[in-house]
Order: sequence, then structure tokens, then C-alpha cells
Amino acid sequence: MGDFKKALGDEAILVFDGAMGTLLQGRGLAPGQSPELFGLAHPEAIVATHREYIEAGSRVVTANTFGGTRYKLPAGTDVTGLNREMARLARRAAGDAAFVAGSVGPTGQFAAPLGKVTLAELVDAFAEQIAGLADGGCDLIVGETHFDLAEAKALVLACRKVCRLPVAVCMTFEGSASLTGSPPEVFADAMENLGVDLVGVNCGAGPDDMRLVAEVFSRRLKTPFFVKPNAGMPRLENGRTVFPMGPEEFAEKTARFADLGAKALSGCCGTTPAHIAALARALSGRSRVRGAAPDHPILAVTSRARSVTLGGASPCAVIGERINPTGKPELAAELAAGEFTRALAFAEAQVAAGAAILDVNVGAPMVDETAVLPGLSLELTKRQSVPLCLDSNNAAALAAALWASPATPLVNSISGEPGRMELLGPLCRDHGAPFILLPLQGRKLPVTAAERLAIIEALVAQAESLGIPRRLILVDALALTVSSKPEAALACLETIRHCRQAWGLPTVLGLSNISFGLPARELVNAAFFAMCLGAGLAGAIANPNVSRLMETGAAGEVLLGRDPQAGRFIDRYAGRKAAAPQAAAAERAVAEEAASPIRQAVIKGRKAELDGLIDAALAEGREAAAILSEELIPGIMDVGERYERKEYFLPQLLVAAEAMRAGFERLEPLLTETAGARKARIVMATVEGDIHDIGKNIVCLMLKNHGFEVVDLGKDVPASRIVAEAASRDADVIGLSALMTTTMVRMEDTVRLVREQGLRAKVMVGGAVVTEAFARSIGADAHAADAVDAVRQAKGLVGANA
Repeated sequence: MGDFKKALGDEAILVFDGAMGTLLQGRGLAPGQSPELFGLAHPEAIVATHREYIEAGSRVVTANTFGGTRYKLPAGTDVTGLNREMARLARRAAGDAAFVAGSVGPTGQFAAPLGKVTLAELVDAFAEQIAGLADGGCDLIVGETHFDLAEAKALVLACRKVCRLPVAVCMTFEGSASLTGSPPEVFADAMENLGVDLVGVNCGAGPDDMRLVAEVFSRRLKTPFFVKPNAGMPRLENGRTVFPMGPEEFAEKTARFADLGAKALSGCCGTTPAHIAALARALSGRSRVRGAAPDHPILAVTSRARSVTLGGASPCAVIGERINPTGKPELAAELAAGEFTRALAFAEAQVAAGAAILDVNVGAPMVDETAVLPGLSLELTKRQSVPLCLDSNNAAALAAALWASPATPLVNSISGEPGRMELLGPLCRDHGAPFILLPLQGRKLPVTAAERLAIIEALVAQAESLGIPRRLILVDALALTVSSKPEAALACLETIRHCRQAWGLPTVLGLSNISFGLPARELVNAAFFAMCLGAGLAGAIANPNVSRLMETGAAGEVLLGRDPQAGRFIDRYAGRKAAAPQAAAAERAVAEEAASPIRQAVIKGRKAELDGLIDAALAEGREAAAILSEELIPGIMDVGERYERKEYFLPQLLVAAEAMRAGFERLEPLLTETAGARKARIVMATVEGDIHDIGKNIVCLMLKNHGFEVVDLGKDVPASRIVAEAASRDADVIGLSALMTTTMVRMEDTVRLVREQGLRAKVMVGGAVVTEAFARSIGADAHAADAVDAVRQAKGLVGANA
């Protein structure tokens, strides 16, 4: 067929294939059976399915390997061999008529700190699968239906580890973000940082609801993008799951993504060869529209939930400098002991004051940076949504911290020190981590702008020779103190201007260095900051708690035309009186926490603090029951409300739930009044044939935190066992989960058995594909849209059962 990368660069729109499960069911795949194992036993069914799509007009067919990792296949399966064989079948069907994509779906695991597996373990699992796909003749690897940025990153790292094939990655979004809180622009920026060849969205929505994501891609990406919608949203008709959108309507609506510049189009759940044939006809004769990508950033640093852009029309980003043990003996002592209380407090205060990125430096005597830097990074990732700047002279510590990051953090820094670019440059390239380029070479400080620019030019050339793109380079303009070098500030300004105007490179500097040795340093820093803003500075490493500095920055953005209609400035300073807004905000935060420190510990997920806070409250004479009802429960309820308002996402929900659980366990032995009371009991299960249990596990955790006794039966559980367990345990509620349209129909089996046996238990259903209408159609008592709603619905059902 040829070179897929070359095909990505031409003007033709690539049509991929559609859904495979429905066609395989028509060829004998049983409900709940592994499509991959079915393919091994029935190779001709797989070949025939691929050929149907090629005849329909697909230029790319996708190997039957979506669930082909060690986490999804039965123990003892030859993972590499299975994937190799599925790829060979697709290659046999495609011949020279189509490209073959190796499909890699989610593992069902969360990377730490959300789950128990490490990023490296996910990479190993994906590498095992991808090695087989590459060996079997795939032309590219395509990640499909991913919902967590860390897992998407692991997939890309695995590809780079075992093959040189082009990589496409598709994420599934629920409204404005993925399940773990990544908006489309964050996903787009992270994937471009990682150097993927095709960025996509698939599943979870029909073409109408996928439009907003595609529009973000169109404005944001220079990388080609891929849109793969469902044939509408599923519904139940006569006991079967059906998708309402026919081939012509699907084709008409999906073809419109070509107007936005989509390079590749296809269909996900509910689409058939007829849908793909109609889409191919609708696209016949059309060429790719190449847009200007007006929102494409010069450089972007990402966390799981946020992207901070630097350079161009982006506001200057303040990189909070306070997490640094230099001059802070108490912080240094805590870090040496592996404790993070002060560091986390510094992080929270800086974010509240306006820091866009948090610099994390743990370098101090007796601190094992290779353990502490990644450990603190994980804790910060659990609690803060802003990206991190990993700051260390220790290359091994930076490597360990990058492996602990779910996204593409900033690395501080790479200098001209012999061997440092060769060691750290490829690591940053592979992890998609932008880095600060420090113009230091040899023992002499480059005082003049000419000296700095010569070093920068040489280091950029060296980086490019290692395959490191310029989009990952942030130049340090190198602020030296003016008290000893009066020309230092002017040299910085000239360096900033030249990098921006001549090379298109964004710049950053450590702001406070300029005023060292002078009185009233905040005056000098603020004036210098204003001058740097005018020259084009993209980021400043500084203390965001200094109100004069933040005021200067906010006013400067208005004057430079980078704060449209002065919106951010007005939001921050409207009604300002004498008090600085940062100080006022800090005072409000202190007052809020002083009023209810236990509740705030739950809301912020400060699990380590709760025992001490609860012990102090008990010592003051507060009753355990009062602490539970007045502090812990209101705290977790507040978290639920923030989750529903999309202020919190899954990471914050989980860390708050862990804190709540720790607090409850501390109080439980003291709750004598309720010790003998029966808790409301709920039996939870993922239905027969479905091996997805992440959503169900989250619901179980939330229910336990709200006082339910939860009996978790796991995944792939037959209706007969669910009902038998509910009867033997006298359950108040049965909770059923399903992620696949082919298995959600099994929920009706449980509802029917409950009614036939006359159980008093109410039935609640949920899952990504399950709707309110479906729940009503099968006779379920309630439908839960998410984990927070599940708690609300379960409480209502228990009340109805009382």
C-alpha cells in the first residue's frame, strides 16, 4: 500500500473502517466473548470483515486487537503472538488495497497516583502488544477510546520503544473533558508534544456531539486529526441495542468534519460497511482543507487537566518558585524525611495567588532526589491541576520524575554542560517534555547578549540534531544581578527580543536574581518584569505571593493587548480597595480553613493531615458522631457538588474519597451509638460478558464513603449470581454497570430475576452507554449518570425501601 506517513502528508482524506463487534456477532461471536480469542479460532470471519470494509471504501482497516493487552486477555495468553496473528489476518485481507492499523485500547487500569500501576508498567504492557502488531505487518498503531492522558502517553512511549511505526491516538470525551479531566486542548497539546502523527477523537458521541471537540482540534492542531463518531447514541429496541443513525445521515454529518480540516474520518460504535460506503461516497473528490490553526501554541506545558501556553499571544506565565528548600531549613528537613506537608502547602498558596506552573525543586543535603522528586510530583499531581516544572541538576531524578508524570511537564533545565543535552534531550523528546534551555557553557558567565545568543544558537542546533523539535524549547534569558553587573538587565531584554523576533523561541527567566543585593527588591523586580513583558517574555520564575509583581503582570497583559477587554484584570481587581487582591484572597482562604480545617482536609484531599486534626478535635471534647456529621460528610458532599459542576474531575474526587475514608476509619471505633446499627447494603457488579470495572470501582468507593455496606462482586457476573447474593445478604439495592452496548442488555436479566423472585432490592444501573431511557425500558428503579449521582440515587432507593 505504501508509506502511511507519506499518505498523511498528501491532500486525500483517509477513510478508516467502522465497528467490528456487530459484524463478528453475525459471524458467531457470542455476547461477552473476547473478540480477539474469537478471531484466533475463526480467522476467516476476521478476514471477511476486513474485506467488507475495504470493498466499502476503507483505505485503512483496523486489526481485531482493541482488547489485546495482558490486562484484558486471559492469564497465560501469548499476547505478542495473538496480536501478531490478528495483524497478519488484517494484512492478508488488505493486501495492497489498504493500510493496516494495529488497534490498542485502554487497559482498564489507572496509572499512579489514580491507580496502582506505574506508567512504566503500562508501557511494558503496551509494548508487548505493539511488538506483535508491528511484526504482523501493521502500517501504523492507533490508540482508541482512551480516557486518561497518562495511559495515552504510555501508549506513545511503548510505540517509540519497540517500533518506528506512525502513531495515532484517539481520546473519548464526556462533554468538555475526558473521564479523568483532560479537555480537548490539553489532549491536543500533549499529543503534539509527544510527536504523534495523528490526533483523534472516537466513541462516546455521535457526529453532532463530537463537533465541539473537532473544532478545538481544527483551531489548535498542526498535526493531522481524525474524527470517529458513533452512529448516534444507543437505545434498546425489542431487547436489542441499536444505533439510530442510518448510513446516509451518518455520512452527511461526518463528512462535514472535512470542512474543519480533518485528515481522517470513520465510524465507531453502530457503524457498518454501509455507513463507511456512504461516507466514502460523500467524501469522493474532496481534498483535505488545511487550516491556519490560529490557536496553535508556540510552546505548551501540560498537566492531566490543564495546558499552559507560552509565547506568542499567550499571557506571561508565572512559574511559582516557592517549592525549593534553599533557605528553608524546615522544608529541607521534611523533604529529607520524605514528608511533603510544607511543600504541598506552598503549592496550594501559590496556585491561589495565580501561579500557572509550579516549579518543584527538592535539592538539599540528605535528600534522595531520585525518590523525593517523583514522590512529591505524584502528590502534587493528585492535588493540583496546574502543570509542574521539574527542577533539578540530577539527571536521574528528572528521569524518575518524568516517569511519574501523567502529562508533559516542563524540565528545568538543560545547559551546555558537557553531556547534559545528550543525556536529557532525548528523554525530554520521548516524554514530550518542554525544557528550559540554559545558556551556560564552560566556566564563564555570558554577560552580554551576544555571548548568550551564541550559546543558545549552538544548543538549539545540537537539540535539533538529536531530533528534538523547537516546540519543546523554552530559552532562559539568564537574569544576572545588576548590583554587580549593571548591563545585565539590558542584556536580558536584548536576548528576549532576539529570541522572539529572529528565532520564534519563547523565553523565561528567574526574576528575583536581577535585584540580589539591593534594598526594596520588590520594586526592582516589578519594574524589570514590566520591561521584560514589553520585550516579549513568555514566563517568569517568581513568587506569586508578592502582590506588586502580580499586579504588574496583570496590568502589563492589558497594555500589551493580551487580556481581551481586560477580562482577567477586571475579574481580579474589580472593587479593589487598599488591600492587595492576593492578600485578600489569602485572608479569605485562611479564614475558610480556620473555620473548618477537617472539612477542608477532605475537600482538598489532605489524607495525611486528617488523623492529627481529628485527634485535636477529640481532645477538645468534640463527639466522634459530630465530627462525622458536621465535618466529614459535608466535606465529601461539597466534593460531589464540585464534581457535578465540573470544577473537580476524577483525580480530585478520588483523592478526596481517600481522605474521607481515612477520617471515617479513625472515627469508626468511637461511633458507639451506631456501632450496632445496620448499614444500608448494596450489591455491585459489572454484568455478564463485560470486563470493564473502573466506573463500578469508583462508585463502590463513593458509596462506602457515604456509609453504605458495599458487596462488590467484580466484573463479568451472571444475573443469577447477582440475584442470589442480593437475596442471601438481604440487599437494599443492586447496582449494575456496563460499558459496552453489547452487554448492557444483560442488565434486564437481573431486573427480571429480581421481580420473579420477589426481592425487595431496588435496581440501579449505570455506565457510559446506559441512558435514563434505557433504564426505564428494562424496568430499573434508577439510573446513575456518574459516581456522585450513584450515591444520590442509592440514598433515594434506600429511603423508598424503608
